[in-house]
Amino acid sequence: MSQTAQRAASAIELAEALIACPSVTPATGMVFDCLESQLAPLGFEVHRFVAGEAPDGPVENLYAVRRGPVGTRHFSFAGHVDVVPPGEGWTTAPFLPERRGELLYGRGAVDMKGSVAAMIAAASEIPAEAGTISFIITGDEEGPAVHGTRALMDWMAANGEKPDLILVGEPTSVHRLGDMMKIGRRGSVNIFLTVEGVQGHVAYPHLADNPITRLVAMLAELDALVLDEGTEWFQASNLEVTDLAVGNPAHNVIPARAEARISIRFNDRHTGAELGARVSAIAQKHGGTARPVISGEAFLTQPGEFSALLARAIEAETGVAPELSTSGGTSDARFLKDIAPVIEFGLCNATMHKRDEAVALADLEALARIYRRVTLAAFEG
Repeated sequence: MSQTAQRAASAIELAEALIACPSVTPATGMVFDCLESQLAPLGFEVHRFVAGEAPDGPVENLYAVRRGPVGTRHFSFAGHVDVVPPGEGWTTAPFLPERRGELLYGRGAVDMKGSVAAMIAAASEIPAEAGTISFIITGDEEGPAVHGTRALMDWMAANGEKPDLILVGEPTSVHRLGDMMKIGRRGSVNIFLTVEGVQGHVAYPHLADNPITRLVAMLAELDALVLDEGTEWFQASNLEVTDLAVGNPAHNVIPARAEARISIRFNDRHTGAELGARVSAIAQKHGGTARPVISGEAFLTQPGEFSALLARAIEAETGVAPELSTSGGTSDARFLKDIAPVIEFGLCNATMHKRDEAVALADLEALARIYRRVTLAAFEG
């Protein structure tokens, strides 16, 4: 007789429970207690651990697994339960979930407690003998992401946990549920630029060395760079100046230092290290230095079996054929792509990070059905 996991609450009820747990990044404690209380009754082994120290930690992480028969596939859901600060001006309390009409309001409703709830609801309706299901859930996606998913990956490697496919529940839909999935993301590198000069009186420039002049020339050369024209799946890489600082309170003093920061979002024609070296060479040319900090590399999950399975599941539930995209910012998929093929698909992103964040109740239920369909299809495949 089929062994089916105990049925969970609905995706809507699960989302309400998670939203009710304040979890501004980095998250620990209550929201993970809630997750464990939802997963353990469904037959999942729940492993929790805290990683890191201030200023980027501590961060709590959770790995939960329900093992299928030996030889069956391993399908993993990945996501986060930390949220950005709610800010001011909400119509209702951000961590007091409220249904109004056809919407559920609360911080994290879309990004991404709603998707995590849909994942749990989906798992509750999948027979245990169908295959292995796991959850890779961090409390540090919205923050520095130093002690979150990367720490989870280290734990998984040490414990022999390796999924065959990973679905990340980021809010990828744009105009309606199902219109877009992410099969890749551009990489990101922030580069901190410094030019040292010699402080002096503006009336005696020959006794000083103005670093601003050299920094401006450096930035002009960097801004003029054309990194590429894009690829089949990626838009063109772009370099943007994101900060400029001198901090000179005196109008008659040539400052001793000038600093700037640039951010490069790059496609898979580049690596963060290569771009960092290129910018460093230009900085040195102008008498400055560059310190690159790579947030993640570009990646692409080539269209194939996984994207086709997900597209069929989406179209079956919504009637929409999803666009395959690599647009937008970064996510923890940039790390997870190192252990298995990864695709992102989730709710409509119109209200993420905004006040009065809200998700359509019908979308939560439909998303759970999509997640169930794609998981079963992956096991059958």
